[in-house]
Amino acid sequence: MDMVKISVTDIQKLREISGAGMMDCKKALEEAAGDFEGAQDWLRKKGIAKAAKREDREAKEGVVIAVANADTTRGVVVALNCETDFVARNENFIALTTKIANIALDKAPADLEALLDLPFEGNLTIREKVGEQNGIIGEKIELGRYEQIQGAQVLTYNHSNNKRSVLVALNQVGQEEAGRNVAMQIAAMGPVSVGKDDVDPKIIEKEIEIGKELARNEGKAEDMLEKIALGRLNKFFQESTLLSQKYVKGAGETVDQYLKGLNKDLTVTGFKHIAL
Repeated sequence: MDMVKISVTDIQKLREISGAGMMDCKKALEEAAGDFEGAQDWLRKKGIAKAAKREDREAKEGVVIAVANADTTRGVVVALNCETDFVARNENFIALTTKIANIALDKAPADLEALLDLPFEGNLTIREKVGEQNGIIGEKIELGRYEQIQGAQVLTYNHSNNKRSVLVALNQVGQEEAGRNVAMQIAAMGPVSVGKDDVDPKIIEKEIEIGKELARNEGKAEDMLEKIALGRLNKFFQESTLLSQKYVKGAGETVDQYLKGLNKDLTVTGFKHIAL
């Protein structure tokens, strides 16, 4: 079959309607045999329509969903971002995020890119489905985060407004209440790691430099800056690592002490926390 001849005028017209690039418009018209409605549908399915007009926008709103498998040994958390809270509160948008999370839970992709390439429904991949929503909703929609975790027991926490979700892995089974309490602790206090040995070296380096600069600004002697900074680093560990934090539902005990009070060997082996 002969290729339909696509004029520059037609390409320009589609570009004005869709906001897509010239080459994308040309490809869309070729794929649709010159039909404008079909070309627009093609662009929407590819997530290209109006994308050029949205590239400089920020998708800071959205929905975060955490789910765990039936035997609670593995969990995933995903964030689907949009531009406005109005869209984020839409039941269909929440359902889409939940479906993507369940696909991730079922298929266990290695990373976000692998998740985007998984089949969604029909002939669409998750990437194409998200792209389709760009055209349908008229906002910048993107799958912003994906994390997964495994453990003896994995518990989830989803905040009521769908803006914050947590996965926490314990080293023992049968500790559902403890796991959910710790998950809520993570959501409330935002620790950077389970313990001080897990803190990213870059974070430690940054905290030491900040500590030195604060001490310098306070007029401390140069030969004392390192010692003062390390003292402040210990305080940072106490406040910002999960097991050393004060347990928010306790009476002065740390999270580690709370867990040890339930079982002397009980601890957290890892967590994932996504917040918008």
